[in-house]
Amino acid sequence: MTARGTGGAPPVPETGGPGAPADALGEQILDAAREQFMTFGLRRSTVDDVAKRAGVSRVTVYRRIGNKDSLVSACLLREYRRFVEEVDEAVAALPTPEDRLVEGFAAVLRHIREHPLIGGLLRLEPETMLPFLTVGSGPAFLAIRGYLAGRLREVRRLEGGPETDPTPVAELMVRITVSFLLNPVSCFELDDDTQVRDFARRCLVPLLAA
Repeated sequence: MTARGTGGAPPVPETGGPGAPADALGEQILDAAREQFMTFGLRRSTVDDVAKRAGVSRVTVYRRIGNKDSLVSACLLREYRRFVEEVDEAVAALPTPEDRLVEGFAAVLRHIREHPLIGGLLRLEPETMLPFLTVGSGPAFLAIRGYLAGRLREVRRLEGGPETDPTPVAELMVRITVSFLLNPVSCFELDDDTQVRDFARRCLVPLLAA
């Protein structure tokens, strides 16, 4: 779901505060959180569980990451960064922003649905995942929206488009994606990549001109 230009692209932005550790201990804690959440889900996991799996104290987890919500947000945000980079690389060679948007949207839905952590939690605990996929979630929603807005801004600059704020368009695209992930029941048929691409061309590509 990207619109890559020739001058490189903004990364998924850091959000500051707890949740984006750049040291080995922080990564160790997030690795443990990922394994814990994949194995037992969010409802049945505690900070103590993650601390034990990481081989550190509960206090260390709180100091490095924060409470359970901060831990979940940080873990999910790291996963988002990873698969967005993968999607970005997959669409980089496509010739137009429209093609990259279509293929990116298909790849994002496929990646998230198949993701062992995010896709699994969406299937098993959609009501628990909801706060972590909406605007009130903290860093994840805002980071992905900011990333996509940066892409759109770059395309407009390279193609001489209007210098308007693309954030509303980026937010709408993210919200559409999240809604299909949380509730796949729809009049739109999105059962395979061909159907997803057709939907993106009909309904999402026009947003690039907004």
